[in-house]
Formats: sequence, C-alpha cells, structure tokens
Amino acid sequence: MDARWQLGITHLPRSIMQVSFWAFVAAQWKRQPPVVEADLTGKTVIVLGANIGLGFETAKHFATMNPGRLILACRSQSKGQAAVEKIKADTGFAKAELWIVDLADFASVKQFADKFDREGGRLDILVENAAVAVLDYESTKDGWETTLQVANLSTPLVAFRLLPAMIQTARDHSTLPRLVVVSSETHQRVDIEKGVLESTGIIQTLGSAEHCSSKDGMKGRYPLSKLLNIFFARALNEHLPPSTPLVVNTVNPGYCYSGLRRHFSGIRAVVSRLMELCLAFSTEVGSRQFVYAALGEPDHPDKLRGAYISGTRVQEVSDFVLSPQGVKAQGRLWDELVEILGSVDTKVPDIVQKYLLP
Repeated sequence: MDARWQLGITHLPRSIMQVSFWAFVAAQWKRQPPVVEADLTGKTVIVLGANIGLGFETAKHFATMNPGRLILACRSQSKGQAAVEKIKADTGFAKAELWIVDLADFASVKQFADKFDREGGRLDILVENAAVAVLDYESTKDGWETTLQVANLSTPLVAFRLLPAMIQTARDHSTLPRLVVVSSETHQRVDIEKGVLESTGIIQTLGSAEHCSSKDGMKGRYPLSKLLNIFFARALNEHLPPSTPLVVNTVNPGYCYSGLRRHFSGIRAVVSRLMELCLAFSTEVGSRQFVYAALGEPDHPDKLRGAYISGTRVQEVSDFVLSPQGVKAQGRLWDELVEILGSVDTKVPDIVQKYLLP
C-alpha cells in the first residue's frame, strides 16, 4: 500500500513515484501551522469553486480579513447563495458576492470575465480552485473531456482574461497581486506518455474521445490534470516580464476530506474512506495552504513567485516536470494552450501579446 491509494490510483508505475507512503503519512500527521492573516481592507479577492470544500473554507478565511470585495465564483446559484449566507452567519462578513461561472462551458467563462471587465475594478487575489475527478469519459458541450476543460483550459482562460486587471491593480494601488493555481501532490505520480508527447497536439490528444476511450485513457486523469496545472503556472510565470508586479504560484492542499471521491464505489470507495479516517486533513486545514499561497511571506513575496507550495513551504515539483522531456512538454503545452484559447476567446491573443513574453 502506498500514497497512490489517495485517489484510488493503483495502476501508476512505481518508477515515477517520488513520495514514499511513509513520507506521505508523516506529512499528513504533521501539525499544521495556523492560517496566515492579513488586513485585506479595500482589496478584491476571487475564489473559484467557492461554494463547497476547500474553496469555501478559503473564502471563509478571507472573509475574516475584511476584504473590500469577496467574490465567490460558483457554478450553482443555489449552492453559491447558500455559501454566501453561511459565510455571513459564521464570520459576520456581509459583503460576499456570488458570481456564476461554469468552467465546463467556455461561453460561461467568457461571460464571467466580461462581467469583471465591466464591474470588477481592482483584483488583488485570484485563487483558481477548480477540479473534477471523473472515472469515465464525459464530453462538455464544447467537445472536450470534462476534467481537461475545467482544470486545464477554462482555469487558464480565467487567468488570461483577468491578468490585465491584476496588473493594472498593482500599478494603480502599488500592490503586488497574487494568482494561485491549485494543484496537488498527485502530480508527482504521473507523467505524459511517450506516444502523446510525440503526437501533433498534446492537449488535443489528451482530450480526444479516442484517447480517453483507450484502455488507459481515463486512468490517472485527475493527477494528470494537476500535472498540467503545474506546467501552466510555471509557464505563465516564465512568460511574465521580470518587472511584472504579479506573483503566480501553485499550491498543494495535502490530502483532505473531499467530495472529489464521492463517485468511488466498491473496494476503491472502502480504501478511500479508510484513508480519510486515518490520514485526511479537514478542508479547513487544507485551505490554509491556499491562504498561505495568497498571503504568505509578505516581506519576501518573490520567494513564492513561480513556486510550488506544499506544507506552507516551497517544495520541488516532480522529476518529470524538471526533466528535459518535461521542459519540452511545458513549452509545447503553452503554445497549444494559447492557440486553443485564442480560438475560444478573441481577447486572449491580444492579452498574451500585450502582457507576456513570446
């Protein structure tokens, strides 16, 4: 038994495992520091996926810090409104706002971003907490595999569209905004198959019905999405001009109680439940990592620029990410992503050209 059981993943080759089971256990049993606190008066914070779990607890922490605006970006009107009301009841903060966005629908993402262009104003913190963990192939209305679109296409699309607001905020208010992309330690347990790396389009291949319907096409889909999150955050940081007043990082919340595993059945569900009972952080504890990524190291913010954060400290990403194959894959993934999202949203190419290095 090893940490691959975290998401019921038992098929991944041991050769790519970097964290032993006992190291994983030790990290989960380690006492976690209290949440980082700051005065957010006048500042605007957005949390994607804020109606439940880690996203909700993150938004709740921010609510205690008196932000000027706290936007809960959720897919469901009813669940999102319930989250807004619960934050008010639990913290006394009455200014939380519900904005609707469905990351499985590009039109919804563009409407969300257009609304922010019109009504949002400044943007100091964006926490991109979005993930799904499906076991079988599902296609969105846009024709992409659901996990890939939510985590690896729409999440970057939100980042691209809100990037100008964050940079303008820094210039207008002499602040240093932060963009936090939520990943996972599970990214260390996958790589990208050689055949996919050699295909004409990595993203197109990973999202194709043909690939997903193959024997191993949907295995490890969740950790793969977290690996692609790592690649995106690193690439975005590298394409920002060095003088850009923006900190981009990615964060691992640790193994937490999560609705992501609600679809498990049989032995996988039993093992998952046992793992949660023995090892899982509460969602509140896990959310402290997100807040640290957004607010930590206030005197030395560059320490977190481009960083992968886990256990409230900067840690190294997987060997595959750092390998020559990984470096090459990151470059290709970036170019493909810009091209795909440019066809989805005509504003993306202009943003990339104006704010990012080629």
